[in-house]
Amino acid sequence: MKAPLVAIIGRPNVGKSTLFNRLTGSRKAIVGDEPGITRDRMFGEVEWKAREFRLVDTGGIVPDDEAIIPANIFKQASHAINESVAIIWVLDSRAGIIPLDEELGILLRNTGKPVIIAANKCESKNVENEASVFYRFGFEMSPISAEHGTGIGDLLDMVFDHLEFEEEVETEASDEIKLAIIGRPNVGKSSLLNQILGEERVIVSPIAGTTRDAIDTHLTVDGRDYVLIDTAGIRRKGKTNEMAEKLSVIMARKALERADVAIMVIDAVEGVTNLDANIAGYALDSGCSIILAVNKWDAVEEKETNTIYEFERSLREAMKFIDWAPIVTISALTGQRVAKVLPLVAQAYDARNGRLQTSRLNRFFEEAIEQPKGGSAPAPVKGGLSRLKIQFITQAGIRPPLFILFTSGGKGGLHFSYLRYVENRLREEFGFFGTPIRLVERHKTKKKKGA
Repeated sequence: MKAPLVAIIGRPNVGKSTLFNRLTGSRKAIVGDEPGITRDRMFGEVEWKAREFRLVDTGGIVPDDEAIIPANIFKQASHAINESVAIIWVLDSRAGIIPLDEELGILLRNTGKPVIIAANKCESKNVENEASVFYRFGFEMSPISAEHGTGIGDLLDMVFDHLEFEEEVETEASDEIKLAIIGRPNVGKSSLLNQILGEERVIVSPIAGTTRDAIDTHLTVDGRDYVLIDTAGIRRKGKTNEMAEKLSVIMARKALERADVAIMVIDAVEGVTNLDANIAGYALDSGCSIILAVNKWDAVEEKETNTIYEFERSLREAMKFIDWAPIVTISALTGQRVAKVLPLVAQAYDARNGRLQTSRLNRFFEEAIEQPKGGSAPAPVKGGLSRLKIQFITQAGIRPPLFILFTSGGKGGLHFSYLRYVENRLREEFGFFGTPIRLVERHKTKKKKGA
């Protein structure tokens, strides 16, 4: 049984994506001042009171706009409303009620579903008082600041009052590996998918954007089950290169929402581009394990020899932030080394699901952090402030592995260079092949006497 779905609804630029990121603890949704940045539905999970529900973020609804993109946004938002069991309606407390809000109020009342108003941008008591005008819509209301996190607990309590959860029945965890094939247009994503499948299921053409919709394909290889998500390309219409690049990023992000592992396809002939780095960055932000597949390598080998080291050097330089991602050179056209891809994917999937025994982690802490090589010293902090002491480390989650560093003393947060040191030592000790590692600091401060 799937967790209940809650939809975030509202007109453009009221803070829906900021609230989505706040509730899910992620940065999946793009946040900016330009209205309508979120065009596709974005899904995430929210945990509260030891229960979990699914959350869907939608684009800003503009029902009376005849432009193509706003019409699609309205369609996506309508799907989200129909599929959800409850609705969070985000309103701008500073702006008050505008005519579009009146229209949305009628639309939401007609759904017959529970609606909770999140009166956003209540950073002061005066604004919070002004938000009381929203009670006229007849829904429950919670004043919040999505940016600062105030009022979020009260909002979640209201939402949970309308959700029903079935008793969990222990079932064997699914080992189905969700695999996204990502990359900019015309790098060979569909050709690679066809080689993996061994048949022509996806139309392949030299025209960028032949694949118009994302296609899920189930596959079993060597006893492992996979779901392959081929990200859609972009149909080229005249001089639309810039729009094609923007849409390739949007569709890659959409696929990455559901993926465990991403195969990042790079064109060996054209080399690494800024767009490649951007898309890889979104894969990292989504928490996916990453395999770098350098495609069209046969075309490079025909012209030059011994280029793998030079290419890898340039690739690592452009993507320093994922220097842990394995590289495989392939030809999706001829099938060269494509057989190596899925074993790498399976290895990365197993690594992202790995949970370390407490005893092993304690030994690591004593050797690498409490008594690091080259002598022990307090951990450096940002801004050159007084030093912190790391008390202990614990693994708090998987998919990808999440570690919490508990610190005491000093001020400020741990310096990024020290966090990098801890990550590198974790990789040296435990591997974590092809998967990101999340490090979170929890600081304990001494209570003042008499407080």
